[in-house]
Amino acid sequence: MSQTGAPRGRPRTFDRDAALTQAMQLFWEQGYEATSLNELTRAMGIRPGSLYAAFGDKKSLFKEVVRAYARSPVGAFVGIALKEEPAAFQAFARILREAAVIYPDPSHPAGCLTISAATNVAVQDAEIAAFLRDLRNANLVILHDRLRTAQQEGELPSDADPRALAGYFAVVIQGMSQRARDGADATELAEIADMAMAAWPRGEPRQGPPN
Repeated sequence: MSQTGAPRGRPRTFDRDAALTQAMQLFWEQGYEATSLNELTRAMGIRPGSLYAAFGDKKSLFKEVVRAYARSPVGAFVGIALKEEPAAFQAFARILREAAVIYPDPSHPAGCLTISAATNVAVQDAEIAAFLRDLRNANLVILHDRLRTAQQEGELPSDADPRALAGYFAVVIQGMSQRARDGADATELAEIADMAMAAWPRGEPRQGPPN
């Protein structure tokens, strides 16, 4: 006997990248803790079951969002500058200049997702706090390694402290992100970037500043 009723078709598909972009906007704007599953599914245009099937739970979705952010132009600019610029001074100056433009850009939420999303993580979500902390610490190691290489190559004076200098620039970058969240515009942030670069250690010849 034949079956009656509507035929069972394939589950409705969705654009995974577009859904991730919508989730990114929410996490970036509101932080991890304040973003609810209902808000996520509504913004992503999917049902809760589809979210769990495609991404796992909220923590897994957030981690995938952060990885997507790190590959995007607004999230990858630090690594790109370090790779493309021939001298450390030029690389760090470019990083701060680009942060001054990217962080207050009105086309997306202000600041840096990996910095701002960590400001309201609850105790029960310690795994997410540790995930973000590990990312920031890994970035700090990258800054330190570039500065240590610069010192070995004679670009930094021998009495400079690459570890402290890396921490200084990490703090400046995080502070610029927060200032953007608080309403600072590109002009203010560019002035901060210029002042920060004035702290670059002197004493031995270095390649000149970028144009």
